[in-house]
Amino acid sequence: MLSNEETNDLVTQAKNGDDLAKEKLITVNSPLIKSVIKRYLNKGIEYDDLFQLGALGFVKAIKNYDSSFNVKFTTYAVPMIAGEIKRFLRDDGTVKVSRSIKHQSIQIKNFIVEYNQRHGTNPTLDQISQKFNMDKSDIVFAMEANTNPLSLNDKFEDDNSCTLMDKISDDFSPEKYIDKLAIRELIENLSAREKQVIIMRYYMDKTQSEIAKALGVSQVQVSRIENKVLKEMKENINI
Repeated sequence: MLSNEETNDLVTQAKNGDDLAKEKLITVNSPLIKSVIKRYLNKGIEYDDLFQLGALGFVKAIKNYDSSFNVKFTTYAVPMIAGEIKRFLRDDGTVKVSRSIKHQSIQIKNFIVEYNQRHGTNPTLDQISQKFNMDKSDIVFAMEANTNPLSLNDKFEDDNSCTLMDKISDDFSPEKYIDKLAIRELIENLSAREKQVIIMRYYMDKTQSEIAKALGVSQVQVSRIENKVLKEMKENINI
C-alpha cells in the first residue's frame, strides 16, 4: 500500500500527464475499486464492465482531486467510483436506454479511458468513429442516451441544501453551471450540429478547439453555436 504522501505525489504526476503514475494508481487501488463495485453485482452488468466503470470513476477522481480538500485521495475516490456506476445504472426515469446502446456507451467510455491513459488526452470524435466503425452521430447518440436526466429540483450530492435551479443564477456561467447537465427536454429540439457541439462540450469534456477539429469547422463557429444554445436554454427555464 502507498502512503498518503506517495499517493498524492502520484496523483500530481498523473494530473500532469504521467501515464505510468496513473496506471500505478489504478493497479494499487484495484482492491478499492473492486470493493465498491461489489455493491452493484447482480444488476445485469458483467463484472468486467463494472470494473471498467469503476476505473473510469477512479480516473475522474484523479483528474478532480486536490490535496487542499483535506481528505485522503482514496476517501475522495470512493463516491466518484460509485457515482459513475450509479449514473450508468440509473435508466429507469423518463428516458429508456436499450441494452445494445448501453453496451456501445460503455465500450466507448472504456476506449476513451484507455486512450487517455496511453496518450494523456481524450480521443477525437473521428478516432472514436474509426475505432468502432460507427457514424459520428451514432457515437454522440450513444454517449448522450446513457446520461441520466436530472430534475431542476434535484439536490447536488456534494451540497444537499442546494438544487440545480439554485445553481443557475443571473450571472449565468456555462462552464460553471451547465457542465454535465443532462436535461434532455431542453436539447431534444436542437439541430444535429448543435447537439454535437453541446454533447462534446459538456458530456465529453472537449475544448472548443478540439470540437472544431473533430467537426471540421472553425473555433469561432463552435463558440457561436455554444453561446446560442446556452442562451436559448437560459430563456427556456425562465432565468
